[in-house]
Amino acid sequence: MNQYISEMMQTISNKEFGGERPLYASHDLRLENVTIHVGESSIKEASNIEAEDCRFEGKYVFWETRGFRVHNCLFTESARSSLWYSSDCRMTDCIVEAPKMFRRMKGIHVENTKFPNAEETLWDCDDITLKNVEIANADYLFMHSHDIRIENYRQDGNYSFQYARNVEIHNAVINSKDAFWESENVTLVDCEVNGEYLGWYAKNMRLVRCHLTGEQLLCYVDGLILEDCTFGEDANLLFEYSTLNATINGDVTSIKNPTSGTIIVNGKCGEIIYDENQKAPADAVIKING
Repeated sequence: MNQYISEMMQTISNKEFGGERPLYASHDLRLENVTIHVGESSIKEASNIEAEDCRFEGKYVFWETRGFRVHNCLFTESARSSLWYSSDCRMTDCIVEAPKMFRRMKGIHVENTKFPNAEETLWDCDDITLKNVEIANADYLFMHSHDIRIENYRQDGNYSFQYARNVEIHNAVINSKDAFWESENVTLVDCEVNGEYLGWYAKNMRLVRCHLTGEQLLCYVDGLILEDCTFGEDANLLFEYSTLNATINGDVTSIKNPTSGTIIVNGKCGEIIYDENQKAPADAVIKING
């Protein structure tokens, strides 16, 4: 926070505001125990803002805001779309009940925060760091975002990370159908990913010590690497039309039509399927050590 503290920073404490634009175009402002009631654009077009122990109920709070810190605050469900077109945001120890947060933003750092209703959140954003974050009801999360770093994370919500680029995730549980579609440069380490059609049409995807469940995983992937990963019993028809190098610990249910590369299964494989639809060069090597 010290980077943005000004000797001339004004402090507003224990106040309530409502209506349209009550603190519009504010600069060098600290809010303590302030409530922003239903209305719009309360702190829009602002810079160098700190908010602590505050409650936000209105829409479009931090639009076009440059440099703001939000600590121990609540964004209620009615505060939807409150973080758009802004940069350099640090959010810690908050609860964000509102959907459609963080759009077209750059420089987002979130720690120790819960998003119980995160539908259509984090779209078209750049330079994102999440640590100790829980996200639920999060359909279409991280759409078209890039340069993402995540640690100690839990997510429930489908169609996440579509078209995302440069993503690194450690120690996460991700429950998401259709996750990482058409993504690029993705690394997952010590993660559990549950959901159908994981990673279809992705490029340069690396999974290390991950556990994966769901049907038809990791198909149409160009440049797939798996290191010491495991699969659930429902994980079938793996790797169709993918180019990959994979080391799998434990059994797999079925592998279908891999395009090229090497697959080592340190366990049993229920079925290996090659059919008339296999794509050239069709020279994948599969080694079963079980």
